[in-house]
Amino acid sequence: MTTLTETVARTRAVTAPQRVRRRLTSRVASAVAIVIAVLWTTPTFGLLLSSLRPEDQIKSTGWWTFFSDPQLTLENYQEVLFGTSSSSGQMMSFLINSIVITIPSVLLPLALATFAAYALAWLPFRGREWIYIGIFALQIVPLQMALVPLLSFFSQGVDVFGVQVLPGWDLEGPARFVQVWFAHTCFALPLGIFLIHNFMSELPGELMEAARVDGATHGAILRKLVLPLVGPALATFGIFQFLWVWNDLLVALIFAGGTAETAPMTVRLAQMAGTKGNEWQRLTSGAFVSVIIPLAVFLSMQRYFVRGLLAGSVKG
Repeated sequence: MTTLTETVARTRAVTAPQRVRRRLTSRVASAVAIVIAVLWTTPTFGLLLSSLRPEDQIKSTGWWTFFSDPQLTLENYQEVLFGTSSSSGQMMSFLINSIVITIPSVLLPLALATFAAYALAWLPFRGREWIYIGIFALQIVPLQMALVPLLSFFSQGVDVFGVQVLPGWDLEGPARFVQVWFAHTCFALPLGIFLIHNFMSELPGELMEAARVDGATHGAILRKLVLPLVGPALATFGIFQFLWVWNDLLVALIFAGGTAETAPMTVRLAQMAGTKGNEWQRLTSGAFVSVIIPLAVFLSMQRYFVRGLLAGSVKG
């Protein structure tokens, strides 16, 4: 027969993460999750159906009437992607611009944040705690506050006591992509360094010491030891940055302009919504083209994303 003391000790042995895990895996929690998932995906499903319906049906009935009179067409996508007139969309060039902007804007801050996080976590030097605190504080600075200084930097350069140490960048045409890459990299580094540093600092110090005793340099330790262990954190930040850059409008509108030569899809969708708000069939098909790529990226890397969010948060 178990005593009262043993019962209390057994109850206390169940940790808080275990209790949370039990509640989240219960039938009620599963039912609630299914309801939320259905409600969350319904607008996307309606957008898909609307993009495939003929123009007259889109303008006269709601997407839910599709089930009573199902009619599908790909003319909306053909018109919005490859239309010859400017009012049709011509979004293929904007789609290519989005890809050209997004890929470097993800890889550059990912690489720089990894190097900086490793230095702050495992390279002993004076003032690194204050540098880390400063990087953490930069996350609360609104993005809009940095737009004017960046524009001044690109147009006039940087002066120190009257001496111009960095010249202005007079970039036009496709070279304006450099401005967008630079801006997105600057805005992403505080969060990237903070997130990756938290994962790197949790690695066992004995592991690093053993590698240094064996003669491994910091480059070898980072490449062969640290990167495989913090892979989920890198994937998490990469997905965050990809979704942020792909859906960005403010930075792209300011630094890339509004022409088909450099502007991404978000700029074109904003133009279509403002000038062709009555052409719903073009807006729905254009919006779904803009949604499908980040959705595919997220679904393909979902396991790494979830692993990166949960790594180190639950033990036992």
